[in-house]
Amino acid sequence: MTVRTTTTVVIGGGQAGLAMSRCLSERAIDHVVLERGEVANSWRTERWDSLRLLTPNWQSRLPGYGYQGDDPDGYRNMPETIAFLDRYAEVISAPVEAHTTVTAVRTDGAGYLITTNQGDWRCRTVVLASGACNIARVPALSEALPAEIDTLDSMQYRNPEQLAPGGVMVVGASATGTQFADEIQRAGHPVTISVGEHIRAPRVYRGRDLEWWMDAAGVLDERYDEVEDIVRARKLPSLQLTGTTGRTTLDLNALGAIGVKLIGRFAGINDGKAQFSGSLRNQCAMSDLKMGRLLDTIDEWASENGLDGEVDAPSRLEPTVVEKSPPLGLNLKNGEIKTVIWATGYRPDYSWLELPVFDRKGRIRHDGGILEDAPGAYLLGIQFLRRRKSALLDGVGDDARDLSAHLAAYLDGQDPGEFVVTSGVAPA
Repeated sequence: MTVRTTTTVVIGGGQAGLAMSRCLSERAIDHVVLERGEVANSWRTERWDSLRLLTPNWQSRLPGYGYQGDDPDGYRNMPETIAFLDRYAEVISAPVEAHTTVTAVRTDGAGYLITTNQGDWRCRTVVLASGACNIARVPALSEALPAEIDTLDSMQYRNPEQLAPGGVMVVGASATGTQFADEIQRAGHPVTISVGEHIRAPRVYRGRDLEWWMDAAGVLDERYDEVEDIVRARKLPSLQLTGTTGRTTLDLNALGAIGVKLIGRFAGINDGKAQFSGSLRNQCAMSDLKMGRLLDTIDEWASENGLDGEVDAPSRLEPTVVEKSPPLGLNLKNGEIKTVIWATGYRPDYSWLELPVFDRKGRIRHDGGILEDAPGAYLLGIQFLRRRKSALLDGVGDDARDLSAHLAAYLDGQDPGEFVVTSGVAPA
């Protein structure tokens, strides 16, 4: 099979890959976008049925394109999200090669050789935009669950109808876990949620969507080289938000109000008995403190910008309610729990990447998306890549502009350290 050539290969046809495609086209850089399925494949095939975006529709801003409907404050469902990205790919004439699975990326002289199920590509530069949520993270202790317990991870769960009758334990209390618990409890299954680190947040604050405040106050634009501990920042769980027509707040208090039981972090299994950390009260108190700090930042910005007279007065949610002595164990053999759902996060899949760019923990070494030890290779679309909003639809555009500028400088033989980023801040 003939090896095809192009200047840049973009791997992944989701929002990150498409945003980069637009930025490369604006710079007249020849490229191709390789997608294992169709555009927005992860949204099509790896999400649960009722999922809606956590960000309001107006916040879907991609390079050269944005929301065009009549419900800017609503939250797009999955069919609408897929249609939005399909339309974006069409509008920007993205050169997508669909159903093309990348099986290897290697160095090849002055550039890279990309091996796929549809033939090989040679290129001078490559952009890894395959996403951060390719594989569900499931702790090793899951292997000790009794055989009679059904298990699902966050990529396998679709709706309550697929669950066996009886109780359900959801492990994880970030946005995914709280949404699972709410939906499954309302469907008639008694739910217990195992709570570890999480970040509580109101959907609406002082009369406006929390995302509006974070956008306006510059919280989402905080750069990776401005935080004290970027490794820690990239591991933070997602805010406990949900997208509903009523713009409701979905936190542990809301779950408790409908009968969901709270237990601590899942710590182990011994002879069919689940063991939980005794830190539940502390975890919830820390989450309340984090929420308070975020809202303090918003209040300070509102005052400095003269908004206090235009919006509601500052307020705080009631502290998270936790029973005095939460249970530290649960018998998984007595038939009360029929299903365990692991809502414990995701990780990327780079099993096809044959470049010397990984650290000892298997993470890609990079400086704001610029890969170390692989000149001309870039990363895009992961948590806090260059900005706090990097993993959002609204965040990949700014990152793509920055990295495409660096890529263009590299191709032109310039010192990439001299490239100008869109925010006006020099790269680290």
